[in-house]
Amino acid sequence: MNSNQIKTLDNQNVMQTYARFDVAVERGEGATVYSPEGKEYIDFTSGIGVNSIGYANKKWADAIYAQAMKLQHISNLYYSEPYTKLAEVLIKRTGMKNVFFANAGADANEGMIKLARKYSFDKHGKGKSTIICLNQSFHGRTITTLAATGQDVFHNYFFPFTEGFKHVEANDIKILENEITNDVCAILIEFIQGEGGVIPLDAEYVKAVADICKEKDLLLLADEVQTGVGRTGKLFAFEHYGVKPDVFSFAKGIAGGLPLGGIIANEKCSAVLTAGTHATTFGGNPVAAAAATEVLSQLDDDTLVEISKKGDYIEKEIKSWNLSCIKEVRGKGLMIGISLKNAVPRATAESCVNNGLLILTAGSDALRILPPLLITYEELDKGLKILKTTLEEIS
Repeated sequence: MNSNQIKTLDNQNVMQTYARFDVAVERGEGATVYSPEGKEYIDFTSGIGVNSIGYANKKWADAIYAQAMKLQHISNLYYSEPYTKLAEVLIKRTGMKNVFFANAGADANEGMIKLARKYSFDKHGKGKSTIICLNQSFHGRTITTLAATGQDVFHNYFFPFTEGFKHVEANDIKILENEITNDVCAILIEFIQGEGGVIPLDAEYVKAVADICKEKDLLLLADEVQTGVGRTGKLFAFEHYGVKPDVFSFAKGIAGGLPLGGIIANEKCSAVLTAGTHATTFGGNPVAAAAATEVLSQLDDDTLVEISKKGDYIEKEIKSWNLSCIKEVRGKGLMIGISLKNAVPRATAESCVNNGLLILTAGSDALRILPPLLITYEELDKGLKILKTTLEEIS
């Protein structure tokens, strides 16, 4: 099929819930993808942070094939090897206690919210179930995770939302302290607010939040759906801040392109969810778990260091352009936001696509760069050249 045929079938048969960019993708290799007609695009999106080890990664594909030929699914009514091996790796590398496997970021965050409320119920009974979240946050598109999300743009149409959430400005500890009433059981943060504009939290603020949680026996919850699995140059972003959440969620890049997510808990929270209190059909699926184990094997310590170096390389290069349309460059590792002035992010991203670069937007004013973590410097240079040319056109 050619690109026009694919687009026609989409228009005829698929709910139009996505404002897709005007490009169809047939295949990829490394950090480069191709249309059915063979047009090349450097990919600075990795499927919104999902294709963590790139396209056509042979070891990853071999792991999927080997597992699919043995056991593709058996349900969580029975034991199987792949999810147990994956859990062991995650626990060893994070220093946490145990894991619950889900399907994606939103239902991972749902599970984390349920765990926090049950922890409080078990300890205090009813009436202490409110979770404080941050403005500009994003936690998913279910009714409950939308309620946790601190952006009004996502809230219209879907009322009423799940109760029990408050929202405060990030990096202002006084405002947060004023909202900690007797009904609060947890504080939920993203260390870098991805959908909100790629905005890192201040280190002092994060430490103060962690101290408050410890002092008041509130759970510190972290949404690592976008920041996790090597994206920021650490396996998980909390490692940059010298704190450890009670529970954190993960998804996106964990299985390199297959649906998988979950939550990881510390000792205090490890026994909160008991048989019958939370479940999923597909969580810990054998094929996805095998893929994730291979992803983690490729994201070793040396690779994580290289991710940080690549992030520094990108940031230094963009800042050297001195373009009038660039207001700020921010982020960590291969999670970078470019705040624009006098430019519309969506229109700018569309121009990038026309020039051969896939790039994301974030918040109201930013472009977002989330390339595959194994992107080569040659591919980075190609993509940055296209980005510079595009931004020069609007400066």
